[in-house]
Amino acid sequence: MCSKTRGILFSTYLNSIYGTTCSRSAPCIKLSFRGGNFTGDFAAAPTWWIHAQDGSRRGIGEAAPLVGLSIDALPDFQERLEEVLEAVSAKGDAALFRDAQTQEEVFEGLQGLLDACVPAELPAARFGVETALLSLWQGKEGCVFRGSFYEKEAPIPINGLIWMGDAELMRQRIDEKLAAGFRCLKMKIGAIDFEQELALLRYIRERFPAEQLVLRVDANGAFRPEEAAKKLERLAEFTLHSIEQPIAVGQWELLRELCAQSPVPIALDEELIGVHGRREREELLAAIRPPYIILKPSLVGGMGAAAEWISLAEQQGIGWWMTSALESNVGLNAIAQFTARYPNLPYQGLGTGQLYTNNVNSPLEIAKGEIRYRLHQLGEVYSFKWVEEGS
Repeated sequence: MCSKTRGILFSTYLNSIYGTTCSRSAPCIKLSFRGGNFTGDFAAAPTWWIHAQDGSRRGIGEAAPLVGLSIDALPDFQERLEEVLEAVSAKGDAALFRDAQTQEEVFEGLQGLLDACVPAELPAARFGVETALLSLWQGKEGCVFRGSFYEKEAPIPINGLIWMGDAELMRQRIDEKLAAGFRCLKMKIGAIDFEQELALLRYIRERFPAEQLVLRVDANGAFRPEEAAKKLERLAEFTLHSIEQPIAVGQWELLRELCAQSPVPIALDEELIGVHGRREREELLAAIRPPYIILKPSLVGGMGAAAEWISLAEQQGIGWWMTSALESNVGLNAIAQFTARYPNLPYQGLGTGQLYTNNVNSPLEIAKGEIRYRLHQLGEVYSFKWVEEGS
């Protein structure tokens, strides 16, 4: 699909599990294993790459609604995305991207355009358009935000993700992440027997005490309300940094009680999805009072929305970190560059690019528990040929 008004041309390179096609289509990016959480699993991720062009300047973004989690993971997402691009093309002022003096001016000015053109219920589409236009303004493929991460290869510390599987497979993944030099692990829990999960955490702590290894868990809402408090007490044995979303969303009163009493600090994750507008976000944080929040730009409405969550959280003394939502390296690179704008970063959840068998080639590199952008890597910044060959 192409759309052009006022000098900006949009086109999409679509990969969809819904069977849609376009003039340039390719298979989904595929996980190296069946992934998921306690609610189900999946083996591939639908991905739309959005190309923006204004004369000789080009930009690329990614819209990747995560099936089973994103509110815009719908069969008609392609049609909705096309409507968004038409609206942005018709309303967008190309001068904003040519004449702005700083990337901060572009970032702030872009939010009004997105508010006018992208419905709140399409957070992945908003992130995709946002990243495409930001990289268009930068005028250099692979660049979304200039700064030490992009220009000086400054690393961002990240956690090693232990995905769900049977106990033996999860133990193998633990060993692999530790051998790779990660000093922060995040283990998914809630899909297998709880006693087996405790045994895995014990296995980690017997080798690395808390002063040597940061340990997080993510329940994805798996705990039943009547069992949550007891399970949190048992998890406290392992000196965990935090637990993400212990109970299902929408139970604010219980969640506030757990946040106040849990011996393991609680981080909100899925709870933030579908909460739109500054007032609603302020109300959620004030009502639940979590120690931490987890931000996934594709799920919460783009980087502008994530920036607002960060501002509100910091005003209330709430910690935060960023996590990708199984985007390809295109989206992951944008999130990493956005995250790097903030100082004194704790461990971030930006290692998901390693999960795919046919990810887009990019200059992102993960080594010894850090992610960095190899600015001087030879060759094109993004290669989509690899995606096609991996089908």
